[in-house]
Amino acid sequence: MFGRRRKQRDQKTLIKEMTRLVGARHVLYEDADLIGYEYDATIERARPEVVVLPANKEQVAEVVAICREYDRPIVPRGSGSGLSGGAVPVKGGVVIVLTRLNEIVKIDTANQMAVVQPGVINLHLQEALASHGYTYAPDPSSQRICTLGGNVANNSGGPHTLAHGSTVNHILELEVVLPSGELTNLGSKVIDAPGPDLRGLFTGSEGTLGIVTEMTVQIIPLPESVVTMVAIFDSVREACEAVSAIIRRGVIPVALEMLDQEIIKIVEPRVNAGYPLDAGAVLLIEVEGLKDSVDTDSQLVSDACNDSGAREVRVAETEDEREKLWEGRKGAIGAIGAAYPAYYLLDGVVPRTKLPQVMEDVLEVARSYGFRCANMFHAGDGNLHPALMFDPNDAGVLDKVLDCAGEIMRLCVESGGAITGEHGVGLEKRSFMEWIYSENDLRAMENIRTAFGPADLFNPCKILPSGHGCAVGHAAEISQMISSDTDKAGLYV
Repeated sequence: MFGRRRKQRDQKTLIKEMTRLVGARHVLYEDADLIGYEYDATIERARPEVVVLPANKEQVAEVVAICREYDRPIVPRGSGSGLSGGAVPVKGGVVIVLTRLNEIVKIDTANQMAVVQPGVINLHLQEALASHGYTYAPDPSSQRICTLGGNVANNSGGPHTLAHGSTVNHILELEVVLPSGELTNLGSKVIDAPGPDLRGLFTGSEGTLGIVTEMTVQIIPLPESVVTMVAIFDSVREACEAVSAIIRRGVIPVALEMLDQEIIKIVEPRVNAGYPLDAGAVLLIEVEGLKDSVDTDSQLVSDACNDSGAREVRVAETEDEREKLWEGRKGAIGAIGAAYPAYYLLDGVVPRTKLPQVMEDVLEVARSYGFRCANMFHAGDGNLHPALMFDPNDAGVLDKVLDCAGEIMRLCVESGGAITGEHGVGLEKRSFMEWIYSENDLRAMENIRTAFGPADLFNPCKILPSGHGCAVGHAAEISQMISSDTDKAGLYV
């Protein structure tokens, strides 16, 4: 009883300290206010103790220092659009929301860089750069709502990753708050600066090493010419074979996306993108660059698709047509959310040449569990995103979903792939890390984490598995974690 009273007293003092620092409006601790911070875009939930919204880097540093003093774990958060459970406060503690740090500090076209804060929405930076004739290449499908800080945390990609790479390829320098509360800079505004690549180490660390408060990103000129086309196939296998055929022709499109019939039937009535409802699959393909090279590459792409069995290859003739095609792809997740009570979106990677067989196997696994499965993914780099649709009110369905997801992830690994392409490991896939990393590998990752500070301070229970035997099933691993931690807010799946 005494310990409980002491904890409550500590909580009151903690809230008082946070309120003094950032103002009462920006400290949330009532149950009704905390509900919205229990989850991200996944199905796991856990309630934080306090939510704090600092206004600047100095406040972030002070909040971190207070959390250390009061022995509270920290979960950094942007828009909460993550798809791996990375923003779920498994141990309760303090959620630090960075959306008030939303300034585009500087656009420097002469040096092809921009300085931005972590709360800037990805699309807002794109729009600001367009008036200067530039763009920021990483474009997650959630770019209308996701923050750049979240993109750094998960090393996010997007449709244009195939040619331009993921977030880490576009970060020059990061200003971060370390677990000690110290502000420091990682990387340099100079490309290829000497020394260890701590900037690269931090990018993709999912909030486990510290908090980004400012970043310097590379920007690139808008291309002279862009051609967007859609290739229509009668089967997923034909579309998958076309992907490798395009690459074999020596063409690397900036985007090479696939949608199968299931997702087409969900998206098309809502978006009118122009995808035929009877198509087995479509490829959304984009090439860009100098006009002459784009014309040549477009013809090579069209020939590769036709030779692979495409029944039609259609080029967007206007900007409106192009935008509609892309709206169908980037609006796919929202369309699923509108059509079904719930869905579970996976993120795995397979070699391109294995796509035809793996796609058939994915659909077979989903059917064996009784789930409808829709696929829209970055086919060019083999980054799969199967979506399992389900009714959360069905008894035992959540455990069933998680175990089905585990089998699909196993397919990716056994094909020579990986358990994540751009969504991160987070809470959801940490149980699979032992499938691809040795004990020594995992120990080295843990040592890196503790080199930055206490392992249980920043985003605990993320990325690294809690123990052995994780391959028995994802749902079982999470249940094991829950039962071993009785002092946290009620996580449920």
